[in-house]
Amino acid sequence: MAERIIINPVTRIEGHAKISIYLDDSGRVDSAQFHVVEFRGFEKFCQGRPFHEMPGLMSRICGICPVSHILASAKAGDHLLGVQVPPAAEKQRRLVNYAQLLQSHALSFFHLSAPDLLLGFDSPVEKRNVFGLAEKHPETARRGIRLRQFGQRIVELLGGKKIHPAWATPGGVLSAVSTDTRDEILACVPEAIDTLQKALSTMKSIMDTFHDEIEHIGNFPSLFLGTVSREGELEYYNGLIRIVDGEGNIVADGLDPLRYHTFLGEASEEWSFMKFPYYKPLGYPGGMYRVGPLARLNVARWAGTSLADRELREFKQRIRESVCQSFHYHMARLIEMLHAVERIEEIASDAELLDTHVCARAGQNRNEGIGSCEAPRGTLFHHYTVDDHGLIQKANLLIATAQNNLAINKAVEQTARRFVAGNTMTEGMLNRVEAAIRCYDPCLSCSTHAIGQMPLVVELKSSTGDVLSRIERG
Repeated sequence: MAERIIINPVTRIEGHAKISIYLDDSGRVDSAQFHVVEFRGFEKFCQGRPFHEMPGLMSRICGICPVSHILASAKAGDHLLGVQVPPAAEKQRRLVNYAQLLQSHALSFFHLSAPDLLLGFDSPVEKRNVFGLAEKHPETARRGIRLRQFGQRIVELLGGKKIHPAWATPGGVLSAVSTDTRDEILACVPEAIDTLQKALSTMKSIMDTFHDEIEHIGNFPSLFLGTVSREGELEYYNGLIRIVDGEGNIVADGLDPLRYHTFLGEASEEWSFMKFPYYKPLGYPGGMYRVGPLARLNVARWAGTSLADRELREFKQRIRESVCQSFHYHMARLIEMLHAVERIEEIASDAELLDTHVCARAGQNRNEGIGSCEAPRGTLFHHYTVDDHGLIQKANLLIATAQNNLAINKAVEQTARRFVAGNTMTEGMLNRVEAAIRCYDPCLSCSTHAIGQMPLVVELKSSTGDVLSRIERG
């Protein structure tokens, strides 16, 4: 009889979701689905609000990457005003964006994924967490915490607070940077670079121990989408969209982010609240694409900083075309963090950062504004339509995690087909299916936080609904 395995909720991700694994009559995996089971209505309840309020309001979307939403929102406001922000303001925005990428990637790698990588996918569940990591690898855990603190401290210094800062505004930012702030940031750079070089060395040394996981946890060809400069350099704040395929061929280049809706579409499925974006020329679901760290390194020709460029060259030499293994999102995050610290040092050393002219003044000049940037998890778009009084009439937010939705589902199904045995369930099997999702570090509802251990129940049911086997955690 056909059976179904339910993993509810998925653990060590930001937000709440479940997985359904469908078995055929012989007990082999037939298909799998990743369900997002929460709904949030930011696009609706911002209607009627002045667009000048949007950056502060949009920062509440996410407790992990609020800066991304602030910047995309502020850039949409810049578009509505029709202004170019002052150079010092752009440098501030870039600096805080790199800091947010640093702290978010550090959380993903050191807190959520390192327990699998350093303790093992089959290690005891009660130890497979950041506390178990601190017990077995105390220096790694300490350095990971310190690295995240560095990123959060920059956000706090410039934005006023670590979480939900509201310092960016249409036209620029609200305050200038002091010399004391600059000096504090620069003093922390050497330790951060040392931490990341050690982490990269450790990751390279253990890669061969995960051959099966690398080959079967989300390893498939797809499109990759990310922002690059006009010269093809890695870019996070302002650039053009490039799309490459699984063999490294450029599918589309020089795409204007302001015209994202002409080449990206969104589909819906009845079994998930999260939409399924796709590349329009290839249709749905054939236009599946991936965004985020792995995608950005695949679409960029180089990083533009010395240490990250060296690591990126080595990374790309592993496979001649695009790196399609989802497992390598972890390595990509480490390279991006190294690049972010180098850029932080570069921007903080620029005297123009201290200029006090940080906001352009103008009235509303458009009724439609679009802003985009690279969030830690991938490309983010904010699209606002306003009336002549500057009140939001319609908002569309295209979130990075949603753009990975098709790929996440494919990764879950592929992983289940490889590792799930219908007649026997183990924690290691369950953990590998969850790990396919953690590769993408999805942010389903970043303002929802849980204290302590998340409960987990996995049930194997017959087609009549009878529970044949059950694993319970928490």
